Amino acid sequence: MAALHWAHYFKHICQKYDRIYKVQMPKVTPHVCRHTFCSNMARSGMNPKTLQYLMGHSDIGVTLNTCTHSGFEDAQEELKQAANGE
Repeated sequence: MAALHWAHYFKHICQKYDRIYKVQMPKVTPHVCRHTFCSNMARSGMNPKTLQYLMGHSDIGVTLNTCTHSGFEDAQEELKQAANGE
């Protein structure tokens, strides 16, 4: 399936959801799913170079700085694990 097909499929799903429910769905695209996958794999502890390879990035900076999204909660969890010796 080509990227264009996925984009059309996601658009159709969002439009159908918006017709049925009062609370509108935020814009979801296949690219958002790529970022989610990358962030979840980084949080799970996947080797960054392996993640870079899976994402198809030529530069590790793109993988770590652009595609992974971590926040305060992620930092808190890392510190808790470090304090507990995990």
